[in-house]
Amino acid sequence: MLLRERINKEILPALSKKYKVPVLGLPKITKMTINTGIGRISENKEMVKTVERELTQISGQKPSLTKAKKSIAGFKIREGQAIGMVVTLRGAKMWDFIEKLLMVAFPRKRDFEGLDKKIIAKSGGFTIGIREQLIFPEIRTDDVKDPWGMSLTYTVKNTSNKEAVEEYLKEIGFIFKS
Repeated sequence: MLLRERINKEILPALSKKYKVPVLGLPKITKMTINTGIGRISENKEMVKTVERELTQISGQKPSLTKAKKSIAGFKIREGQAIGMVVTLRGAKMWDFIEKLLMVAFPRKRDFEGLDKKIIAKSGGFTIGIREQLIFPEIRTDDVKDPWGMSLTYTVKNTSNKEAVEEYLKEIGFIFKS
């Protein structure tokens, strides 16, 4: 059974009974964004294309370039310069990515002990930092010249009960440190 089917058929009804809240009032992940910075490699066009290609393979969707809104002399950034890439996933693609992250990528990560509970913000969203793209099975380690990291930001709605958010994420398959 796919993760999104299991959530709708098993997890949400069980949480609804436990917290005595209607299913629509329970926490739910609505979207996720994958961000990566390319500031240090923005001059190297070949490297930018490589990052774009690998991010497309990982997410299943073409990333869009983010550009600097204003110049910052201390960081040697000029207005309009490409400084990052972002992919926003919703619906089926998002759940497929989450399933791949939980079942394949995290187990491939060295010394993975779980996520810290402090990553869950008061607003309910949370961000996971990944140092290397090599944990994803689509990336061949032989082809990687320069590893790059990314941040995965999840937006969660109906987050008034932090305990329910935490349990929802545990039921989905996110592992937290004790």
